Amino acid sequence: MTRGGGSRRLPVIVTIIVSLMLMVMPLPDWAAPFRPDWVALTLIYWAMMMPRTWSVGSAWIIGIVLDVAQGTILGQHALALCFIVFITVRFHLLMRVFPMQQLAATVFAILALYQFILFWVNGVAGVDVPAVGYWGPVITGTLFWPFVLMLLRGVRVRVHLGN
Repeated sequence: MTRGGGSRRLPVIVTIIVSLMLMVMPLPDWAAPFRPDWVALTLIYWAMMMPRTWSVGSAWIIGIVLDVAQGTILGQHALALCFIVFITVRFHLLMRVFPMQQLAATVFAILALYQFILFWVNGVAGVDVPAVGYWGPVITGTLFWPFVLMLLRGVRVRVHLGN
């Protein structure tokens, strides 16, 4: 690995670690079902902007870490993150030129697929989660997407200009 490649990966790793920390941060009981899927949003962005570096393999590892951190079924988030990152990598060239409203609608669909996979795995395992636990993160994640996009775009621009 070259020195430039490692220094370009460090800010991405830091943003993923921050998103993992936001996912395990305690929230009040009324706000917990509406926590955006910070890890999914972060991985969607990096898979869209750097598909050769951050793709399905890294999504699997991050998903396993998220499963361990949240104490869920091992592989549940890893499977769901792999699906959404695969779709993002597959259509990354289209998504990069979408206007903000269309990109937000696409992110809504991707987050809904992510929650459907979690719903399916929980259903097979017999875990009961209220409906707001699935739809709350999709709606709030879609609402936070423009801010996440601007923040991570700023990080990406600073990294590319700094090297």
